[in-house]
Amino acid sequence: MAERMRVHRALALGGVASRRAAERLVAEGRVAVNGRPASVGQVVSLDDDIVVDGRRIRPEPLRALLLHKPAGVVSTAHDPHGRPTVLDDLPDDVRLYPVGRLDRDTTGALIVTNDGELAARLMHPSSGVPKTYEALLRGRVSAETIRRLRHGVELEDGPTAHAKVEAIDRRAAGGTWVRIEIHEGRNRQVRRMGEAVGHPVVRLHRSRYAGLPLRGLAPGRWRALTRAEWRALRELVGLEP
Repeated sequence: MAERMRVHRALALGGVASRRAAERLVAEGRVAVNGRPASVGQVVSLDDDIVVDGRRIRPEPLRALLLHKPAGVVSTAHDPHGRPTVLDDLPDDVRLYPVGRLDRDTTGALIVTNDGELAARLMHPSSGVPKTYEALLRGRVSAETIRRLRHGVELEDGPTAHAKVEAIDRRAAGGTWVRIEIHEGRNRQVRRMGEAVGHPVVRLHRSRYAGLPLRGLAPGRWRALTRAEWRALRELVGLEP
């Protein structure tokens, strides 16, 4: 069964315009579906004949994947230095883009999608999307340092917000494993938090993104989000399912 969505989303997927601009096109009577004028909010199928100003539109089918990013690959669609990217081993039937970035040496959960509206909301600093990391911090991390990380540490771009932080292995070789859940979208935040408290990050892994766990996915493997997961993500950031 073909994907169904509101007409403005179909226009956005077809590269016609942003969602709001697409709504204006519909309101102005410039969009037709199966030979009839479209209405604002109309639900369409990707199999429908959608025409804008006399030009037929071919929306891409929506894709949203959860990838276990391995170490050594960059979180971009293209790399000018020829390094491997997170898209190299993903389906290429539609244009996919990573939602945010993980450092080249950081592993873990990464959403890849062609739902531009969803990606923009997830990456916006105000989204408050929870992200859970396991970090190996150099040295033995005290209970007082854990409290500091929980209540916020001063970084060059301001103090961090409260975070969920717990030590999960104080006897690890080379340091202490901690679990950190943050809701901010700052660049390299966990690594900078470790540096701020005198315990640089040795290894970093993101185990959950927006509540989505890797569920045993091996590094480099991916799975499609379920319809329920996709809808939940859109609702999380204030979008219609």
